[in-house]
Amino acid sequence: MEAYCFKCRSKREISNPEPVTLKNGRPATQGTCPTCGTKVFRIGKA
Repeated sequence: MEAYCFKCRSKREISNPEPVTLKNGRPATQGTCPTCGTKVFRIGKA
């Protein structure tokens, strides 16, 4: 799964992805950018 990294300014594959649930109940995926190590986030099912 890919997410946009704001530090690299490009889409990157999520490393160490983990499913999370937002306050409103929507599913999301959170992980880190493999290039720079910044936290990346994507709303929606994995």
